[in-house]
Amino acid sequence: MQRLVQLALDLFDPPPAAAPAPLAPAVGVPDIKQKMPSAPDGQALVAPKTIVNRPAAPAAPAAPLPSLLSPAEFRHPQANRELLLGDAVVAYALQRARRRSIGFPGGADGLSVRAPSWVTLGAVDAALREKSDWILRKLGEARERQQRMEGGRIVWADGAVLPYLGEPLTVVLDPSHGFAGKGGALMAAAGQGGDCLHIGLPHSASPAQIRDAVQAWLMRDARRHFTTRLDHFAPLLGVRWASLRLSSANTRWGSAKADGSIRLNWRLLHYRPAVIDYVVAHELAHLRVMDHSPRFWDTVATVVPDYAQLRSRLRDDPAPLWD
Repeated sequence: MQRLVQLALDLFDPPPAAAPAPLAPAVGVPDIKQKMPSAPDGQALVAPKTIVNRPAAPAAPAAPLPSLLSPAEFRHPQANRELLLGDAVVAYALQRARRRSIGFPGGADGLSVRAPSWVTLGAVDAALREKSDWILRKLGEARERQQRMEGGRIVWADGAVLPYLGEPLTVVLDPSHGFAGKGGALMAAAGQGGDCLHIGLPHSASPAQIRDAVQAWLMRDARRHFTTRLDHFAPLLGVRWASLRLSSANTRWGSAKADGSIRLNWRLLHYRPAVIDYVVAHELAHLRVMDHSPRFWDTVATVVPDYAQLRSRLRDDPAPLWD
């Protein structure tokens, strides 16, 4: 009986594993049991690292640039509609007007759209998309212009610098009123280029007082300068002007009426004389042609042949902010 039990156990017990045969070294590969070189005295021996070439993981696809950047945004203060034009969000002010077509003038405030009452909102948006490149370019130019104006903001204090006839003008507070003239006087700067405008104010004057005194002097000088140039160009154009008024408009440099009345922005005095001459000739030419037809521009060109370049300078070089 005992032998039968032992026989049954022997059937279920696995036979003892045979010892593995020693592996033969690969051809050309040194035996790993060879003696390592000894390290110099006092130094530890560092085994060389085994470099394993693994296939590089595939690089993640680059995200498109627009998804990494916030879309540009142009928002009119009175915006009542919003539209995505290209990669820019344009919030525009829509006004209904009695007109035949859709107009979308752009400015420093953003995009305003004027459309007839019978034009659907979908048609308005479609018109904006059709002109999207032009609109975005104009909005971008207006924003850059506003930024340049902000960068050129005048700091009203003794030594303030502002452009006058295209050149830098330094404001000098002169409490002793050591000059002849009303309110201020233009003097050559001692030992340096440019001119100085001496203003009879104490050094304790506030920025608003300095600004107002400088503006008053510039307005008087603007009337003198404009009158001289009107008298110069009127005979050349065969017209007569009747009156001159100064304006402070932010977006308009001049206007003319058929009765001979002229309005010119006193801030034109910031620009070089050639630019001022263009605006003066422009308004006088309106006394002959009251529109902007080719005939009008031909009239301007008779006295200011390079009016296109001067017009661009007036548009691209903003006058400094005064507030």
